Amino acid sequence: MTKQYAVIGLGRFGGSICRTLSEQGQEVMAIDKSEEIVNEYKDLATYAIIANTTEQNMLKSLGIGNFDHVIVAIGDDIQASLLTTIMLKELDVKKVTAKAITEYHGRILYRIGADNVVHPERDMGKRVANHILSSSMLDYIELSDEYSVVEVLIGKSMIGQSLADLDVRANYGINILAIKREKEIDVSPEADKVLGEGDLMVIMGAEADIKRFRNNMLDND
Repeated sequence: MTKQYAVIGLGRFGGSICRTLSEQGQEVMAIDKSEEIVNEYKDLATYAIIANTTEQNMLKSLGIGNFDHVIVAIGDDIQASLLTTIMLKELDVKKVTAKAITEYHGRILYRIGADNVVHPERDMGKRVANHILSSSMLDYIELSDEYSVVEVLIGKSMIGQSLADLDVRANYGINILAIKREKEIDVSPEADKVLGEGDLMVIMGAEADIKRFRNNMLDND
């Protein structure tokens, strides 16, 4: 189902979102105060607009309140990020996702009404750090300060064993969400599922429990 999105700020983060949504066939309004940057997206986005989104009348003229989801991806100008977010909520935008530069910036964004706050630099840093710690950890998504979803390459000791044999929930307090084998994905696998070489496991749990599992069951470098 096609929805209407607006992306405000077309730097690397906002530009990537705009490009991906457009490639998925969604209706996207790309907005930036730089004419040069906006021109790069005029043939990609549904609409490409030069605008200062800290001016409420400008946002009204764009009909921003009619959009299903607005992403505030403004770079280093925290004041512009906050003002834009406040005005979007005042104009009754259904959902606002905002990029945060710092933890404090993120807390303020939530307080002024942002529905979702993302920390792309911090989150990517954690992904890279976790991959450095263990080559078996292929992807990492933080759900909260304590819980994460991680995709791991199973350890050699796990090959040929069933999930019941491993019983990672009882032993480590983590949940197995899926097993990926080549192009097949087994969501909520049964306890009798036997693991094979090269299988990927998607797990969810507390950071401390995932660390114990990683140290004891995976082949770490």
